[in-house]
Amino acid sequence: MTGIPHLFAWRYFKAKKSTNAINIIAWISILAMTFGTAALILVLSVFNGFEGMVKSLYSTFYSDIRLLPAQGKVLLLTPEQIKNIRAINGVKNISMIAEEKGMLQHSGINRDSSDYNFQRAVTIKGVDHNYQDVSGLPGSVTRGEFSTGNDEIPFMVLGVGVEDALHIEAEKNLLQLKAYLPRKDSSVSNDPINNVSVDFVNTSGVFMIQQEFDFNYAITNLGFVKRLLGYTENEYTAAEIVVNKNSDAKDIKERLQQQLGKKYTLQTRYEQNRSLYSIMTAEKWVVYAILVMIMFIFSFTIVSALTMLVLEKQKDISILHALGGNNNFIQKIFLSEGLLIGIIGGVAGVILALIIAWLQITYHLVPLEGGSFLINYYPVKLQWPDFVLVAVTVLIIALLASWIPARKAARQEFSLRSE
Repeated sequence: MTGIPHLFAWRYFKAKKSTNAINIIAWISILAMTFGTAALILVLSVFNGFEGMVKSLYSTFYSDIRLLPAQGKVLLLTPEQIKNIRAINGVKNISMIAEEKGMLQHSGINRDSSDYNFQRAVTIKGVDHNYQDVSGLPGSVTRGEFSTGNDEIPFMVLGVGVEDALHIEAEKNLLQLKAYLPRKDSSVSNDPINNVSVDFVNTSGVFMIQQEFDFNYAITNLGFVKRLLGYTENEYTAAEIVVNKNSDAKDIKERLQQQLGKKYTLQTRYEQNRSLYSIMTAEKWVVYAILVMIMFIFSFTIVSALTMLVLEKQKDISILHALGGNNNFIQKIFLSEGLLIGIIGGVAGVILALIIAWLQITYHLVPLEGGSFLINYYPVKLQWPDFVLVAVTVLIIALLASWIPARKAARQEFSLRSE
């Protein structure tokens, strides 16, 4: 540290006090700042870990860019438009999608001649052969294989929750699975039979990503779904686009929007899950605010320590006044003392947080309860902006806690004469 006020603060910190309580309270202040700093860094790092993991899971299912109709459910896209999309610099591939909420049914007769009938409402998603280049879902198949067959012999890949609800083993290519989907023109007819299309479909495998997808999605052949929905050749519900690794999805989205016009809506992966990311960010900063409030409460120990130090150093303050030290000089000494406590506690807290984070990352010491998540321990991801934010927070809290005792010391007048 440089500067005379800082030197005085350092000497006051090291010097023995006439009352042990001052030393005890000072070290309690340092411990409070240490644990508060470590808690802030660790909590933010755990949120970073969960955020990164959730984003990774969602990026497996959601594409870089999703193309939708601006109005209605039917996306009209000609082969020429698809070709022009592929020609845009940065676009790696595009997959055409037809999806709708429907129902899957598994029924038959048991060995004891009793009937069984299992049903599950799902979103049936038809994809083309480019889907494996656009989505990470094919890599999440845990049993069987990712195969959607063709228009005449379609195959279906089920989420693990859908498979369980239907009581089947999806990798065994069952023929008893029925798919029900509402026709596009179902509102025209008053006959319920004409409003719904039904056909048999084989199963080829099962995927597992996250409960939201595992319990609600079944992936199958694009032509099969379009036929059940009654879509024509150029009709779809969406298109999913993947961009090159070093390309900016937001920039490509803007170029696509200019090319396609206002009849189409484009969404980046963030925009497809805006509510999720907003909630995660809000939760992170709410917890941060709560911990900062707790640290403010801890900082009252700094107020107590400095107040007692001011009483301890009455004669020193009088001498400094006599030697020409003004109120601002005295105030800087005790502000520096409070900042010193904050810095020592902050540095110790950072070191403690790094040790705990390393232990958690290496040995997974703190488990996740319930066992329903993909991992059984709290994920931790350290990011340097968090360290900067916490450091600034600690310094501000220490400065605010030091302000009242420092102002009190600067405004008091003490006499060197003994009573």
